[in-house]
Amino acid sequence: PDFAVGTLEEIIKAGHEVVLVVSQPDKAVGRSKALRYTPVKACALEHGIEVYQPQKVRDSECIERLRTYHPDIIIVEAFGQIIPRAILDMPRYGCVNVHASLLPKYRGAAPIQWAVINGDAVTGVTTMRMDEGLDTGDMIEHVVVPIDAKETGESLHDKLAVAGGPLLLDVLAKLE
Repeated sequence: PDFAVGTLEEIIKAGHEVVLVVSQPDKAVGRSKALRYTPVKACALEHGIEVYQPQKVRDSECIERLRTYHPDIIIVEAFGQIIPRAILDMPRYGCVNVHASLLPKYRGAAPIQWAVINGDAVTGVTTMRMDEGLDTGDMIEHVVVPIDAKETGESLHDKLAVAGGPLLLDVLAKLE
């Protein structure tokens, strides 16, 4: 989703080689049911990056295609599917997730909305090494983001989306 676009832009600006962006399939929207690119796909195409949109990352066809890229690292952000062990074991630096909460709080879907609904004073973005569970891998680093008294899910989304990119760049530098 659009939450991941800022991180992708930061990775590109920092000069990292992005060889492939994997995104959910495009969806039909509106009355016309016209297909709309996912925000990450649109960003990738603007930068001339190849995009792959499998229905399920667990399918053997997807796993074999990803294997052909010999990735050094795989970055996952708000992807919406659990990544299988066959993919998690591919990159030499592992798979790193950028998650919109201070884990272990608010694992899974809607962490931004839950932070607002529950009246939390702070939230943040956490990077973690991925395992086969739902946001259960070892945490690497996090950044704390204050939640204003009149914060909405949308405004907090935007703040966290901006915070994720620099955090990931710091993690990438340390992993290198």
